[in-house]
Amino acid sequence: MKKKYMPVLIVCLLIFIVGAVGLGVHVVLKYTPTKNRMDLNEYYGQVAEGEAALILGTEKLEQRGIMSDGEPYLPLEVVNSYLNQRYYWDSENQQILYATPSELFSYPASDAAGGEVWLKDGNIYLSLSFIKQYTDIDSYIYEGPDRVAIQYQFTDVQTVTVLKNTYVRYRGGIKAEVLSEAKAGDTLIYMEALEDWTQVATKDGYIGYIENKKISAPETMTADRDFQSEQYTYFSMEKPVNMAWHQVTSMDANAYLADTIQNVTGVNVISPTWFYIQDHAGNISNIASSDYVALAHERGMQVWGLVDNFTVEVQTTEVLSRTSSRQNLVKQLIQAALEVGLDGINVDFESLSEDVGIHFLQFLREMSIECHKNNLVLSVDNPVPEDFTSHYDRAEQGRVVDYVIVMGYDEHYVGSEEAGSVASLPWVEKGIQDTLAEVPAERVINAIPFYTRLWKTSGAVLSSEAIGMDAAQEAVAANQAQVYWDKNTSQNYGTYELEGDTYQIWLEDAESIAAKVKLVPQYNLAGVAQWKLGFENSSIWQVISDNLQ
Repeated sequence: MKKKYMPVLIVCLLIFIVGAVGLGVHVVLKYTPTKNRMDLNEYYGQVAEGEAALILGTEKLEQRGIMSDGEPYLPLEVVNSYLNQRYYWDSENQQILYATPSELFSYPASDAAGGEVWLKDGNIYLSLSFIKQYTDIDSYIYEGPDRVAIQYQFTDVQTVTVLKNTYVRYRGGIKAEVLSEAKAGDTLIYMEALEDWTQVATKDGYIGYIENKKISAPETMTADRDFQSEQYTYFSMEKPVNMAWHQVTSMDANAYLADTIQNVTGVNVISPTWFYIQDHAGNISNIASSDYVALAHERGMQVWGLVDNFTVEVQTTEVLSRTSSRQNLVKQLIQAALEVGLDGINVDFESLSEDVGIHFLQFLREMSIECHKNNLVLSVDNPVPEDFTSHYDRAEQGRVVDYVIVMGYDEHYVGSEEAGSVASLPWVEKGIQDTLAEVPAERVINAIPFYTRLWKTSGAVLSSEAIGMDAAQEAVAANQAQVYWDKNTSQNYGTYELEGDTYQIWLEDAESIAAKVKLVPQYNLAGVAQWKLGFENSSIWQVISDNLQ
């Protein structure tokens, strides 16, 4: 019987052994990490001959660099977007302009490699060595395929430390292909934590995943850097700025300054509207007066001449995008300022389209250089931040000018679809907060209105007119308007009926102005500005002084 069943037992045993071996192999294959390397041509995408893949920080770019004799060249748009926005393409003269705090440098483009700027097939490329001249970066250059990895963020970067030798993989999971070895003690840039894996970036250009158990908890680090660059310095007043804009429309009107400021107290800066862009060549209209400046100085006021872009037939983009006209504008403004002894220039360029943004910033950089050479304060007026004004780039403004002014008015304006306050307190405060997200508080000035709008609803037609503080009070008193404090706007609100029409007004008065001025010490701002002289009542100056400190 034993001999009869022995073959069956042997077969069963063999089947068991084979099954056990198969199961073991399956378990080993399932739980053994793969060491297979990922094809880098697949990882970076096919890199054409003469091109280089670009990895900036924690991002693989679709754009390519180009290589020449081992020297990488990066597209200008990549450099501006990620590394340093101050490389400005002067299309008129086919060159790159670079503005430092004290000097404007030019680098002509060449149609061949070897220099700083390579104009190839209509595209602008900057050599890596040229980028490093002005930009704090670490770079890594590799072959197979050609690629350039650049690290450019060194402050408040989240990192993890590798605890034991392991791999960075293309995806989370031990069967994912290997991108790079990670040795104990290596520092990786932390990106995102998953359940068992963390997305990281290596300094040499790999973006992948590593097991959570093999890295430390994230830490925030700031690297010590040896890179040295010239730093901007700023003119600032010892006391809070208290600036009043003075609308001057003719040379003869300058003679009325004494009457205009007869009852003004506390103001230490006056800004007359003396200059505007006259034509596309960058020439200006100039009604500046040295006698005006002398009188203002006698009264303890600095004078910051205002230049605007309100001439309808002159396109701001055309003026600022051409280096010849832009620099002519700078030259004429500086010359006009020096001729009459100005203390500063106030730039009031409004309704700027998105396409003029980079040229406007270059104008400010070039103005900053010349203003500081000539001891002139440079200030710039801005609307409250909105998504559609992001191209004003207040952060860059704040780096190159002395004061960034937030025009905290025109919340509701002529043409608004509904009646409302010109400057409700919550709206003004949010404008300040959003500006402070980009600009240091010590260089931000809060501009407030001395005017309001009297809104009229006649049937279905809404209209309004801008009136000063005294005129507003007269309208309220003459029509026995019902007035109460509106806590939502922090203003006195009045309404009345006249000849079948409904009138509404959100008053600018001592209470509303005090609330707005108090934002200056609350947020440690540089000061306050007012639009405009002539719209105020005489008692408001003491209100401003009392709440500015």
